[in-house]
Amino acid sequence: MSATDLVTAELTLTGRITTASNATFLGTIGDVVVVYKPMAGESPLWDFPDGALARREVAAYLVSQALGWDVVPHTWLRDGPLGEGMVQLWKEQDPDQDAVDLVAADEVPESGWKQVLEGQDQNGRMVALIHEDSPELRRMAVFDLIVNNADRKGDHVLAMADGHRHGVDHGLTFHREHKLRTVLWGWVGEQLTTEERQGVDLVSEGLDDELGRELAELLTAEEIEALAARCARLRLTGRFPAPAGDMPAVPWPLF
Repeated sequence: MSATDLVTAELTLTGRITTASNATFLGTIGDVVVVYKPMAGESPLWDFPDGALARREVAAYLVSQALGWDVVPHTWLRDGPLGEGMVQLWKEQDPDQDAVDLVAADEVPESGWKQVLEGQDQNGRMVALIHEDSPELRRMAVFDLIVNNADRKGDHVLAMADGHRHGVDHGLTFHREHKLRTVLWGWVGEQLTTEERQGVDLVSEGLDDELGRELAELLTAEEIEALAARCARLRLTGRFPAPAGDMPAVPWPLF
């Protein structure tokens, strides 16, 4: 299906995702399965402007494209049965893989995983939040730093059968104030790879070109300036930062 058809062809709703905090629907455009989030179904938030989450999701996709890492599935704005909203290609994750997990504290794998925190479950048992130590997930963590993702829950990481990792639910991004809340803290203090640094550079350079023009239709000038500042700071330090500020470092719930 062409890009024009994805915007203009009929969007038919097939179901609702009831676990989402905002109105979120499954649908089809022809034979293409999509997720549809109408702006009219966005819940008000104290720290983000009303009616702006769909545009932030599209902005996150544009940054993902600039990085060249395909973190965010194809996302765009269009009209739908409940008005204008965000539409995103549906990605069927592998049910046998978990890129982020909760395990018993004494069962953390010795290699291939990073431990983020330890705590007690509802039964008083000690558990650990862990995530895989993979290039795909590292790239998502860098992406989250750039877009200032305030809501990287474990279930917002889609583990694909081929090893790729997609990130979804990026409405809480691009705030001009520090808002980073994520379950992907396993690389704190580690140096960025050459590929990761190059990705940050691509976003920085893009802000002076087409990426900047496209984001100007979706974000405020102050938010774009803050995005540029985050890129510059990350490139200067060259490392994964530690949690900072008074906000919680992880989202709640974690999944």
